[in-house]
Order: sequence, then C-alpha cells, then structure tokens
Amino acid sequence: MKTYHTPVKEIERKWFLVDAENKVLGRLASEIAIRLRGKHKPNFSTHMDVGDFIVVVNAEKVKLTGKKLDDKIYYRHSGWIGGLKERSAKEMLEKKPTELLKSAVKGMLTKNSLGRKQLKKLKIYTGGEHPHAAQQPEMLEV
Repeated sequence: MKTYHTPVKEIERKWFLVDAENKVLGRLASEIAIRLRGKHKPNFSTHMDVGDFIVVVNAEKVKLTGKKLDDKIYYRHSGWIGGLKERSAKEMLEKKPTELLKSAVKGMLTKNSLGRKQLKKLKIYTGGEHPHAAQQPEMLEV
C-alpha cells in the first residue's frame, strides 16, 4: 500500500473567523496553530502547507490567567550593544494586542520556511470588523 500525498492543486483551504473576546491566550493560540498547520485534516502532511486561513477579531479582549499580565515579559533585540528591549504582557496588550497573539501562535509553529508561510495565513484585527467578508469565513468556536 502506498502513502497518499495530496497534490498542491487539490488542497482545499477554508476561511475561519475566531472571536478572541474573553478567550485565554494560550488555549486560543494552540487551536489557531493546529488549524494553520492543517493537523485537523485527514490529508495532513508535515512537509506541506495544507492548513486553513484564520481571521481573529477582538484581539485586544484576550485574557491571560494568573499573574501573567504583570510577570510575563516579551524581549526583542535591535542587534546593537545594549539593544535589548523588554515589554510586559500588560504593555503589549495596551499598545500592540495583535503582536501578543501573533507571537503566541508563532511559537507554536515550526521554525522554518514552512512555519513562516503558515503564519502569513493568520489575520489578526482589533475590534469586531475585518476586511475579509468576501471570503465568507465560517465562525469557529474555540
């Protein structure tokens, strides 16, 4: 018996809409990562991008449990000496709520070109509006 590999032309991608209001960040991010990779599909393959598109609205209303809002720190480095910048999760939620969710999902994807390609299928917006109405996204309960 041969292993079936789905041809690129036969990959069917759907659009899903996720409302992040009152959802826990990590649990939401893991479900989104599973959908982006396509692990919920029977034709999943580790070396192919068979996942779906995800549109997330109300990203600023996501929740963090425990004391993570104050204790969790996000780091970035400019590449220069003394260029380490740090920001708490509370500051990230106030200034860039889309980056908070995007970094959580990015950490759950593969660290290669395939993971970067899959991350491009994630669209995150603050507020309840999004410009992807033409794709007719289905509501996804997480």
